Amino acid sequence: MVTDTLWYLGRGTGVVSLVLLTLVVALGISARSGRPVAGLPRFAVAAVHRNASLLAVLFLGIHVGTLLADPYAQLRLVDLVVPFAGRYRPLWLGLGTVGLDLLAALVATSLLRHRLGQRSWRAVHWLAYLCWPVAVLHSWGDATDAGRGWLRLVLASCVAVVVGCACWRITEGFGPRGAVEPPRASDHSGRSTVAGRATVGSGR
Repeated sequence: MVTDTLWYLGRGTGVVSLVLLTLVVALGISARSGRPVAGLPRFAVAAVHRNASLLAVLFLGIHVGTLLADPYAQLRLVDLVVPFAGRYRPLWLGLGTVGLDLLAALVATSLLRHRLGQRSWRAVHWLAYLCWPVAVLHSWGDATDAGRGWLRLVLASCVAVVVGCACWRITEGFGPRGAVEPPRASDHSGRSTVAGRATVGSGR
């Protein structure tokens, strides 16, 4: 009974961690547009982004802890540090280890942010975007429910959200609304004005 509880808890928290990580990546991309997201101002988006990140770490910790305690998972402490050394599905488990190591680096550098400096911290912070595809591949290959429709739907939804945000990111309309060059207007004297400044036309 206890073993079954650990197994289901480990699987469930793994899925929740992926959903939260997807939310973190999507909010991170969207916040760079400078626009409100879902009607929330930027400071609220930053707060949701921060809290979602903390929850993702929390659920990931529960995910790893329950699988360590579950004898069926056969997870060892070394498997949490050294990728691709596991006994069970070493490739897919190793991807999970890579994601865990990257996330651990993010947490550590965030705690030491005031000592590292903004530039160094931001460079490491980009690892969050690498954590997401690694987590998706780990969930797809290592999950015992990978063939079930509900997990396929969750994975497809996560991919659709991040890909949609990434496509929006590379469009010309990604920046704040109104951040366009003012139209040029000409008066009858041959002068043109831009944003209230008058410049003499060449007339040549």
